[in-house]
Amino acid sequence: MGLYKSIIAYDGTDFVGYQRQADEHRTVQGTIEQALGKLGWSGNAIIASGRTDAGVHARGQVVAFELEWAQESDVLTRALNANLPRDVAVWDTQPAPDGFHPRFSARQRHYRYTLLVSSHRDPLRERYAWRVTPTVDLQAMQATADSLVGRHDFAAFGRPPKPEGTTVRNVLRAQWDQVGERLSFDIEAEAFLYHMVRRLVAALVAVGLGHSRPESVTVLLDDPDARWQGAIAPACGLCLEAVIYD
Repeated sequence: MGLYKSIIAYDGTDFVGYQRQADEHRTVQGTIEQALGKLGWSGNAIIASGRTDAGVHARGQVVAFELEWAQESDVLTRALNANLPRDVAVWDTQPAPDGFHPRFSARQRHYRYTLLVSSHRDPLRERYAWRVTPTVDLQAMQATADSLVGRHDFAAFGRPPKPEGTTVRNVLRAQWDQVGERLSFDIEAEAFLYHMVRRLVAALVAVGLGHSRPESVTVLLDDPDARWQGAIAPACGLCLEAVIYD
């Protein structure tokens, strides 16, 4: 019996989230476990680096599982893909070192949020982006994003995985880039709170649209009892790009 880790990509549109549920709703975890079951896997649950919400996408989700497999790991990747639907794919599979845990062994996580700045509807691009209109002040959004870098209490923007867990997180990068009508926000941190990225994006977009002042975000970071009161950014624009290990 060997321990394997796989990098998984998926279009989250038609899933109710990553985590398997007791009912019959379609989940990423359940879909991968069904594919593994066809290869002889009989475990209780695969382990992931984190749980993405309904509608959130991934290019770099990492899962681990034990499996009796006599062939090379690239053959396992192909076998899994042959049993997965079109909106889930295994990009790579490798034997995992002893003690590896996708979540607890991770050192850094990278998310990207995509905006479409356009006055015209675009059904194809809006599947993977939040369309805002008429325009945004990218300079103001970046200046505000710069204030996120470092160790801060992000209680205003999310909650920890465990009820009594800390809301302090160390953000390593928060960068906006623009190519035409497409804006992308890349944020990297050691770990994130639940809904933290989508709330931060919503707050930054509010600044970019002129609905909030730039200092409104730093005020929230300085007050652990405060909460972001705006609407959360749509799930469709968020993608887990990578999980980094030593």
